[in-house]
Amino acid sequence: MKKILSTLALLLVTASVFAQKIGVLNGPSGIPCAYLMENSKKYEFETFASAQAELPKLIKGEIDIGFLPPNAAAKVFNSSKGALLALGIAGNGNLFVISKDESVKSLSDLAGKTVACAGQGATPEYMMNFLFAKNGVTGVTLDFSTPNPNIAAAVIEGKFDYAVVPEPFATVAEKKSADVKRVLNIQEEFAKIEGGDFPMTLLVVNANYAKKHKKHIKNFLKDFEKASEWTVKNPLEAGKLVEAHNLGLKAPIASAAIPNAAYTWKNAKNGKADIEKLLKIFMDFAPESVGGKLPAEEFYW
Repeated sequence: MKKILSTLALLLVTASVFAQKIGVLNGPSGIPCAYLMENSKKYEFETFASAQAELPKLIKGEIDIGFLPPNAAAKVFNSSKGALLALGIAGNGNLFVISKDESVKSLSDLAGKTVACAGQGATPEYMMNFLFAKNGVTGVTLDFSTPNPNIAAAVIEGKFDYAVVPEPFATVAEKKSADVKRVLNIQEEFAKIEGGDFPMTLLVVNANYAKKHKKHIKNFLKDFEKASEWTVKNPLEAGKLVEAHNLGLKAPIASAAIPNAAYTWKNAKNGKADIEKLLKIFMDFAPESVGGKLPAEEFYW
């Protein structure tokens, strides 16, 4: 009997190790996880409406691995004694300026204009201010009064002539009105100045969990990379899985957004230069948004 109980206990411990708890955000960043939610029994998934809702559970260790914007991850690392570590870049920039005004061909065409932008205190705000400064564009007013889900309607109805939005909201706007177009690709504007891409989404891990479960983290990252690659190659099927697993998007919107969502996988060490390029922009405009300094080398798992 003791031997049987010992065996059962070992099995339970093993099962608990393998059942990694993964936090998934509703919306674009969670899309690649739909494949894993459908096909893998190794992980327990919990969905969240926002990074702010997910963050406390990540810090407490109630979630092992999750998704965060780079500045949020850096701020937690700097202000919480390294409570979270960066595993890698899961998504690059996917920001677009949308408008009915197809005469807009460059950032300078926005001089003196009001542009809706829902990312106050986040990458959209600081990226746009950075690009305006680098291009000598003045007089632009970023209006933060309208949340992302409502921006498409605001542009269609004429409340705003211009808006900077991430996926899937650019796709939503185009689907709702043939008059609304992507007039500027912010990733291309960034590449003209800095070269390369900027990250929008990091995979992060609870630091205490990372100390004990290196092998299982590596296994998850392999699975995630495969899921991300499958998603990019199979947008129609991926969109159906997104809707089936209630990840906040209907299948047609998810499928249409995937080609512009800039999914990628670059581990933290290889992605450090890209992450720091973005964080330096935050440092220029709002150092407190990353915890007052660039994160130390230990941030990069």
